[in-house]
Amino acid sequence: MRSLLRALPDLVRLVTRLATDPVLPRTAKIALAAAALYLLSPIDLIPDFVPLVGYLDDVLLAAVVLDGLLNWVDRALVLRYWPGSPESLDKLARAARLLAIWVPRRLKARIFAPR
Repeated sequence: MRSLLRALPDLVRLVTRLATDPVLPRTAKIALAAAALYLLSPIDLIPDFVPLVGYLDDVLLAAVVLDGLLNWVDRALVLRYWPGSPESLDKLARAARLLAIWVPRRLKARIFAPR
C-alpha cells in the first residue's frame, strides 16, 4: 500500500493521459471518471475522518482501477503514458493485484478489456 501512495503523482498523470487517449475503451474511460469523482467527493462509504480505516475505501477503489488498467489495457498504451520505469509499473501492478483480489476477474475484464 505504501508503494501505491508514493506513486500517486505518477498515477494521476497516467490516468489523466489515458483518459484522453482515443484507443482506451469507452467503458474504461467511464470507470476512470467514476473513480475520480468518488475519490474527489467528500461523501464516502467510510468517512475519511474515521481513524485508520477512513481512507480504506479510497485505497481499495484506486487499487481495483489500477489493477484493471494494468491487466486489461494494452501494456504498450499504458507504458506510453507512464512517467516511470516499466519495473516500477510492474511493482505497482503487483501491489494493486493484491489489494484488488476480491473483485472478480470477469468484472474487470468487462470494464477494461477492449471490445
